Amino acid sequence: MEKQIINTTNAPAPIGPYNQAIKAGNMLFVSGQIALHAETNQLMLEDIITETHQVMHNLKNILVAAGMDFSDVLKTTIFITDMKNFSQINEVYGKYFSGYFPARETVEVSGLPKGVNVEISVIACK
Repeated sequence: MEKQIINTTNAPAPIGPYNQAIKAGNMLFVSGQIALHAETNQLMLEDIITETHQVMHNLKNILVAAGMDFSDVLKTTIFITDMKNFSQINEVYGKYFSGYFPARETVEVSGLPKGVNVEISVIACK
């Protein structure tokens, strides 16, 4: 099966040795996204709602670059540093899906890259 690297300037450049996403056949595996603004390279950490919206915006732009959207997402993984933020993250997250919610897990972790509070990865299929 041929693999295709997906990278877009509409989402933050990888901060390590990985790609934004890999497409294999009709499957898309998107690396975890944090609240890094693609144009300014600034972290959007004003509050957890703003931060989560930026993460979802980055995911959306990578999906679009691969010819997909949130309706194609099968599974998500959400990493958060404080489970007290879960309800606010969940509220923002839910606004990006309409009538179709993917499978997911949410895990509290002790730390995330660049000191962010939330990171989300997705698997999609067209």
